[in-house]
Amino acid sequence: MKTKILAICVFVLLASIFMMSISNSFAALGPGDWITSYRIEDASTGQLILDTASNSGSGSIIDGAELKVTVTIVIPTSSPSTSLSLGTGMQHSLTLDHYWEHSTSDGYTLGGSYNPNAATFTFSQAAGTLTISCVGVAVGQVTRVDKELGVTLHKAVPISLVSLKDPSNAILDEVKLNITDSAIDEYNSLLKAKQAKLTELSGSGVATGYVEVYQNIVTQSQVLAGQGFTDSAIAMLKSLNVSNEPAGAVMQNLFLPLIVVFAVIAGIFGFLFMRIRGKVSYFRLVVEDQIKDLEGLTLRASKIDRTISSNLASIEDRLKRLVGM
Repeated sequence: MKTKILAICVFVLLASIFMMSISNSFAALGPGDWITSYRIEDASTGQLILDTASNSGSGSIIDGAELKVTVTIVIPTSSPSTSLSLGTGMQHSLTLDHYWEHSTSDGYTLGGSYNPNAATFTFSQAAGTLTISCVGVAVGQVTRVDKELGVTLHKAVPISLVSLKDPSNAILDEVKLNITDSAIDEYNSLLKAKQAKLTELSGSGVATGYVEVYQNIVTQSQVLAGQGFTDSAIAMLKSLNVSNEPAGAVMQNLFLPLIVVFAVIAGIFGFLFMRIRGKVSYFRLVVEDQIKDLEGLTLRASKIDRTISSNLASIEDRLKRLVGM
């Protein structure tokens, strides 16, 4: 049975990592080379969100934020018979009567089809550098309550802030980021810190088993966060707050079993999220089995490091609440 459980967990882990690899919080400049830089600001306060030219800003976009996105587009060749289009996935500004702001000071003329109050407009392709701003509201349902599971899910929602398309409506380039919330932002901040800590731990003399568990917990938290269980992912990363990292091989027997424990836990959350209802009772038995293992690990850890013991006990309590023990 344990072999089957581990196989299921490996499958969930690989699938989730693949999905996360194609959906990053920070989007690249776009699929093409037309948009050379962009700047995103809070339209109400002017606070910088992201500037690719200076590589500054957090890139965090909260649901409902009113943004001003300024893009620089380099159009290499002229083709008067070709109509390009600029569009946005944002909703209309609540305070302004337009989407687009463009000054001819950049030497680029958009022509008579330019309508600053339309979400999408067309213009004739002419060689030059176009600098234009788009103002709108970023909207996406990031947080929702899953009544069946009884948990709040937090999943980032991608939004195309500005897109440049050809006459066939194919995207030439775009500014595409994710709308998040405070929980996702907290997780992303914690993840960055823990990944930096992991780099520091590697090769520092800390017990190899501890480093392996640390890496595994970070990876499993990404699995949970990718499926919307952001609160659990945050709790998992916070469990890594250990006062003194263990050194030497004496800790191997304590930490290596945790790799299996967290792999199974992540697998359980993953399959519950996919709602395989017929398996719920089976996974309940698995969770209860892992709780027993955690009880033994907590007792052993209490003799070595009280912080580790406390973190394990916290995980044990959360699992008990999950299955109603």
